[in-house]
Amino acid sequence: MKVLMDYVNDNTFKVKNESKNELVIDMCDPDKKNHLSPMELLLSAVTACAAVEIVSMIKKRKRNFQNILAETHGVRVDDSPRYFTSIDIKYIIYSKDLTESEADRYISLSLEKYCSVGATINDKTKINHSFQIIR
Repeated sequence: MKVLMDYVNDNTFKVKNESKNELVIDMCDPDKKNHLSPMELLLSAVTACAAVEIVSMIKKRKRNFQNILAETHGVRVDDSPRYFTSIDIKYIIYSKDLTESEADRYISLSLEKYCSVGATINDKTKINHSFQIIR
């Protein structure tokens, strides 16, 4: 896996993957922000990576699946490097027959075993999860 990065300005960079998909990243002040920051991308990556696995497990067990949404919040240390001390992900799963124990198990397995992004985050960061099932 490889990405190429190109300088846009002092706070903005463009990256391109091997499939030629492009993404602009910025570290601008909130009032000047036009793109996701690297840390926002990390939150997005762990959330979406686990969601792929969650959906796959729901469908493999032939459970009804309509949609999945998530809200992710990260808490960072105050001093550099400002790594996440915790990441809290709440998944909202739309399913008519998924049980709470199944949802909890699938989310736990996704975050702890199958999601490559989650596995890459070091022991300094605790990843917590919760869920809601909407019928």
